[in-house]
Amino acid sequence: MSSAPTLPEPAADPAPSPWLVPFDGSFRVDSASTAPPGGKRDKKAEKEDERRLDELTEELDGLQRRLYAENSRALLLVFQAMDAAGKDGVIRAVMHGVDPAGCEVTAFKQPSSEELDHDFLWRAVRRLPERGRIGIFNRSYYEEVLVVRVHPEYLGGQRLPGPVDPARLWEERFESIRQLERHLARSGTAVVKFWLNVSAGEQRKRFLSRLDEPEKNWKFNEGDVAEAKHWDEYMAAYQAALSATSRPWAPWYAVPADDKDFARRAVAEVMVETLRHMKPEFPTVGEERRRTLARMREQLG
Repeated sequence: MSSAPTLPEPAADPAPSPWLVPFDGSFRVDSASTAPPGGKRDKKAEKEDERRLDELTEELDGLQRRLYAENSRALLLVFQAMDAAGKDGVIRAVMHGVDPAGCEVTAFKQPSSEELDHDFLWRAVRRLPERGRIGIFNRSYYEEVLVVRVHPEYLGGQRLPGPVDPARLWEERFESIRQLERHLARSGTAVVKFWLNVSAGEQRKRFLSRLDEPEKNWKFNEGDVAEAKHWDEYMAAYQAALSATSRPWAPWYAVPADDKDFARRAVAEVMVETLRHMKPEFPTVGEERRRTLARMREQLG
C-alpha cells in the first residue's frame, strides 16, 4: 500500500527583520533583547521613530485599501505579551490611519462557558478575518500554551476527553496550531505574530505608573501583579511556543518593547513589508466594463 504524498509547505516570504524568530527551534528568550539597539534613545531618535511611524501608517492605509478591493486574501496579526507590554498602544498607534471598514480587532479574555464547550481553537477560528480584511488578535489561541501552561489547573475547566498527559499536551497543541496556521496560509490568509518583549524592570515601572497617575488607575489590575510572580515560568512558556510555531508562512517577531515608540515603529515596519510582499492590487476593469462606464459618464453629462 503506497503512502500518501507529502504536500509542499505553503509559499512564504516573511518580512525581513532583526526581530524575526528563527524557524529551526533555536530561539532563546535570554538572547532576545527587550531594549532598542543602542539602549535608551534620545529625543532625536524618538522624533525619528514618530516621523517614520507616520510614513508607515500612511503607506499601510494605501496597502490596506488595495487588499480590501482585491478581496481575495487576508492578513491576520497576532499580538502576545506580558501585562503592560503595550499591546493596546501598538495596535492603536499602527492602525489609527487605516479605514475601520477594512480591519477588525478581537481581544481574547477568559474563555466563556460556551467557548469551553469547544476545542481550544474554536473561539479564535470564529473571528478570523474575511478576505480583503486585516484581523488583529489582541491575545489569541496562544493563551492556551502560555497562561494555561503556567496555570495547568485551568485545564480542569476545559472538559478534555480522557486523562491529560502534560508531557504530550503542549506538543499536541503546538501541532494543532501549526496545522491551523499552515491551512490559513494555503487559503490566502497571511499570518504574522508579534511578541512584545518587555523586561521585568520595565513592567514594574509601568505598573507603578498606573498606580501613581490617576488617569491610568483604571488600567491597574491586581491580578497582573500576581501573574508577574510567575515571570520565569512565562518566559519558559514563551520560548517553547515561539520556538515550536515560528514558521516561514506564520513567523514570530520578538520585538523589543521597553521603548514604546521603537516597538510601534518596528511592528509597523514588519506589517508594511508583509503587505508589500503580498502585492495587493486594485481589480482591473475589462473592456466591456469600460464601455459601460463610458455610457454612464455620458448619461451624467
